Amino acid sequence: MRLIVGLGNPGPRYARNRHNIGFLALDEIARVHRASPFRRKFQGEVAEAVLGSERAVLLKPQTFMNESGRAVSEAQRFYKIALSDVIVLHDELDLAPAKLRVKLGGGNAGHNGLRSITAQCGNEYRRVRLGIGHPGDKALVHAYVLNDFARAEEPWVEDLCRAVADHAALLAAGEDASFQNKVHLAMDGRGWGDVKTLGARN
Repeated sequence: MRLIVGLGNPGPRYARNRHNIGFLALDEIARVHRASPFRRKFQGEVAEAVLGSERAVLLKPQTFMNESGRAVSEAQRFYKIALSDVIVLHDELDLAPAKLRVKLGGGNAGHNGLRSITAQCGNEYRRVRLGIGHPGDKALVHAYVLNDFARAEEPWVEDLCRAVADHAALLAAGEDASFQNKVHLAMDGRGWGDVKTLGARN
């Protein structure tokens, strides 16, 4: 069994924020794979799905980003899921828009959701880094991630979330390189292979 966590902040105010792309991707996985309805549990919203041959628990912490680890640790303990079988989908400032990378462990790069999970659970979980680009000035980061995606960005956000969902069975099977390659090919095929500026299709 896998525990797949999407990171974000709860409530309609934050729903389309850049910081919430983890929630958006997880919702698309749930839709494409016909997951059970989300229900309140573990200080979050939980659904169950089958991704290829793997059962998966889908979790959206409702604790606000900075306390995400509380929900993740509760779910991990309840289902007795190894940390290496925990997969976290999150926004990544240091990746260009529409790009994706998968890695195991590593630093948290100032991401408060990852910092909280690492503090509560340990560091050796898998991260699906969903690129949102950087505003260019560290002083602008807080406002940038807590603002909604611009209208021009919505198409690539939707395409990236759909590509993640379409190939989620590879992620659940531990085939990270294949998953990453399939997502990149899908994004290239939709014209997002080289997004140089936010929201701009090259």
